[in-house]
Amino acid sequence: MDARELVIHLFDTAVARAMPAGSFDGRRLPDPPRGRTLVLGAGKAAASMASAFDQAWEAPLSGMVVTRYGHGAPCERIEIIEAAHPVPDDAGRAATARMLAAAEAMGPDDLVVCLVSGGGSALLAAPAGPLTLDDEQAVTRALLRSGAPIGAINVVRKHISAVKGGRLALTAAPARVVTYIISDIPGDDPAQVASGPTFADPSSRYDALAILDRYRIDAPAVRAWLENPESETPKSLPAAQHFVIATARDALDAAAEAARNHGYHPVILGDAIEGEARDVARNHAAIAKAIRAGDGIAAAPCVLLSGGETSVTVRGGGRGGRNAEYLLALALELGGAAGISGLAADTDGLDGSEDNAGAIIGPDTLTAAAKCGVDATSALAANDAYGFFAGIDALLVTGPTLTNVNDFRAILIDPI
Repeated sequence: MDARELVIHLFDTAVARAMPAGSFDGRRLPDPPRGRTLVLGAGKAAASMASAFDQAWEAPLSGMVVTRYGHGAPCERIEIIEAAHPVPDDAGRAATARMLAAAEAMGPDDLVVCLVSGGGSALLAAPAGPLTLDDEQAVTRALLRSGAPIGAINVVRKHISAVKGGRLALTAAPARVVTYIISDIPGDDPAQVASGPTFADPSSRYDALAILDRYRIDAPAVRAWLENPESETPKSLPAAQHFVIATARDALDAAAEAARNHGYHPVILGDAIEGEARDVARNHAAIAKAIRAGDGIAAAPCVLLSGGETSVTVRGGGRGGRNAEYLLALALELGGAAGISGLAADTDGLDGSEDNAGAIIGPDTLTAAAKCGVDATSALAANDAYGFFAGIDALLVTGPTLTNVNDFRAILIDPI
């Protein structure tokens, strides 16, 4: 394989490891209840999780899950509903209302199975108290543009929702609850994935207010609700089972093994890396250049692997997700260094709100851009990484993968 083919192969290997097929075996399946089994779920992987669970569960069941538009999958007994992400829409609101009503009807002899993955926070749309869907949409847009990390965004989401932050489990009580998770959260805290609809929430409404202040979010209706004690989330819930069936670390380990099989020494920089995308790129470029100079943490041939979720503070009017922005900044920092190639992509197949999973760079990226009349520095300043990589035909387009363990990054360093 050449460098481009290899980094794509590593990405494909990582995604394959994060798929839910085969995850629902005897060790993880609960005993069937005396009463009914209801499956509820949300996230970009919710449909594939529902399909896998439906095939594994031999007793009667019913249910529904909500996933992003275009992320559906065939499922016989569980209804698949599609809605908007990352900003919620009325389809998500209607689906969530149906889920809450179904959960409320469950009794002590019943079982509620929750299937959650990254993206569930936006897809579970149930504005709390006097808040409207418009309020939830506006604060979501502002937070996504602010550069706030996902953990901070989810603190706010939990406190303005009637389903997140443990409220789904509270609604389902006294039914038994079992939750299955594909984690897109740095650190894999189950209470953070999809904003933890079945987990008690340690954060407070005061934390949510502080986040609005820190990132200068103008949301009067949301602020008024957070000042109301009724906005506080549940701090304890009945004991319940949960299983994390796929994580970023699982995906990176699979990619590392694939790299070894192709003669490259893998170095996993971390599976929970956060921060401004261009700052992370600057750090990773320094590591790669040190290795190229012979005084780094490894020797070529090697590959630097990392996961997590970076963020972008949007100041320009361009297009591009955090992975494309990371790669554009990385290309600029590397300056065409010989023998260094890279890929950054979201394992769900969509980099933010764009149609690409990410992009690919090589030693010739800046030269190719110059020949096409595309200026990398200007593109980065305008947050137009999508436009930059589209201009040199270097976007990675996969379509929805039906899983989500967040960002995957690989920097390949070849001997020269």
